[in-house]
Amino acid sequence: MAARRGVRLVLSLIGLAVVISMASVVLMFFAASRGPSVPSSATLILRPGGDLPEVEPDDVVGQVFGRDVNTVRGFVDALHKASRDNRVRSVLLIPSTLNLPYWGKVQEMRDAITAFRKSGKKVTAFLEYGGDREYYLASAADRVFLMPSSSLDLTGVASYEMFLRGTFDKVGAYPDFVHIGDYKTAPNQYTQKGFTPAHREMAQSLNRDMYEQLVSAIADGRKKSEDDVRTLLDQGPFIASKALEAGLVDELAYEDELDDRVPELGTDADRRIEGSDYQRISPESVGVRPRSRIAVLYIVGTIASGKGGFDPVNGSIAGSESIVEQIRKIRDDNSIKAIVLRIDSPGGSSVASDVIWRELKITRDDNPSRPIVTSMSDLAASGGYYIAIPADAIVAQPGTLTGSIGIFGGKIVIGGTLGKAGVGMETVTSGANADIYSPFTPFTAQQRAKVEEFMQDFYKGFVGKVAESRKSTPEQIHAVAQGRVWTGRQALQHGLVDALGGLDTAVAMAKERAKIPADEDVQLVVYPERRSFFDAISEQFGGTGSAGLWSMLAGTSERRAVAALSAPTRLFRRGEPLALMPFTFVR
Repeated sequence: MAARRGVRLVLSLIGLAVVISMASVVLMFFAASRGPSVPSSATLILRPGGDLPEVEPDDVVGQVFGRDVNTVRGFVDALHKASRDNRVRSVLLIPSTLNLPYWGKVQEMRDAITAFRKSGKKVTAFLEYGGDREYYLASAADRVFLMPSSSLDLTGVASYEMFLRGTFDKVGAYPDFVHIGDYKTAPNQYTQKGFTPAHREMAQSLNRDMYEQLVSAIADGRKKSEDDVRTLLDQGPFIASKALEAGLVDELAYEDELDDRVPELGTDADRRIEGSDYQRISPESVGVRPRSRIAVLYIVGTIASGKGGFDPVNGSIAGSESIVEQIRKIRDDNSIKAIVLRIDSPGGSSVASDVIWRELKITRDDNPSRPIVTSMSDLAASGGYYIAIPADAIVAQPGTLTGSIGIFGGKIVIGGTLGKAGVGMETVTSGANADIYSPFTPFTAQQRAKVEEFMQDFYKGFVGKVAESRKSTPEQIHAVAQGRVWTGRQALQHGLVDALGGLDTAVAMAKERAKIPADEDVQLVVYPERRSFFDAISEQFGGTGSAGLWSMLAGTSERRAVAALSAPTRLFRRGEPLALMPFTFVR
């Protein structure tokens, strides 16, 4: 009897603790929803850093604390509001380490700083550490401060690619792949020990173009000639005093000294507001009065069949089933005047890409007066480019990696590896090609011909769809296709995109095509829709929140490299042809 009372008491205490915990979270949620007050003559402090994801998290933490300024759009929106907010006098930009392997997102944020300065308000940048991306962002500010004990690690652009053929040879494995296009180099990371001539040519072209973009931006921001900037890059990295002497920064100072150096920042700490707080200020409070609605559909991550989600190694997965569901919701909403696709994807499954392409084409054809515009982030290559082409217009950042119009497929044969370990293998087949995707034996000549036939057929269809979309011919598209990756700036020169810019540029083009006045405010309706707070908390307590933990642990460049190389074996069906760009880590 006493034991039962003890058990009931323990269970009651556990239940009470759960109720109190949930009530606390709910109270935090409603407290956070009220939004902060903005003092007059305020300084807005923005601290971009980390991975800068495209979309804000909608787990419990993300729901409670609202929008996160450390998303690309969060940063841009904060500057949009501040430019119209009479209470905000200036911005203090303090970039922390930007863990980004590419340049498109940084360019989007830099564009937002440049646009903000046109309002007549000042931007001051403070660098505790000046890496290439941090400095690239800071160079758009009116003044740049560097901590006296820090360095300015500005040296140029380098790219790194890994080749595993030597490793496979050592363990007795054989990468048996077929690719269409001399520049479809994704399988080279398995089949080669180094660059092929075409691969090296493409890598050098991408590297050189990104280098010139870096030079041009620094020259513009620091009022120097491009030749002077190239000379300086060859002299980097710099200790703080040398960076000051070279005119790359304006002053050396600690953060607490900025108040005395920059009058517009003020000396009253109560007149500063953090970006994470300012994110909760409603656009309506600064005079934004939207009349029309434009849908923004985010397609982020590796494209695969089925539901989207998060893979512990490969990160965000853009599932075709989930994306099609969202497209249909948008299509059925007659209040939506235009659609913007925001793509940040290296591609993936050719089949899943085609499913998404088809649904977008239906949406476009169903209502021609409702335009579709694509906005490319860091990546929109291979399958990512495939799903971009149903749009009426395509916008990319100059540093976006896109194109990669090509396909590959194959398998890694591990029969030799197992043999070295003493494992015997026997196969029984019924059908000449029943073992075509067997991991124990390479393709026969007949099987390889079959795989190549399918690849050629898909490639022909890919090129044809691009030609139709870009109002070109298959021959002209083939000349710039063959799996070749281009920067956004190069893609514009070759007719693969229509304009350079970010999401704001795409929205402006969508407004023009939808006959919405250029000066009219619009409501951007984001898809996929955020879950409700109670859906998020139910899932968290239901035990399916482990992906959130992995997302915090899986943000390094090493994780990205492992993800890219393991994706074909982790995410896709056996033998599935892949429209996936090669992994390149750019610094």
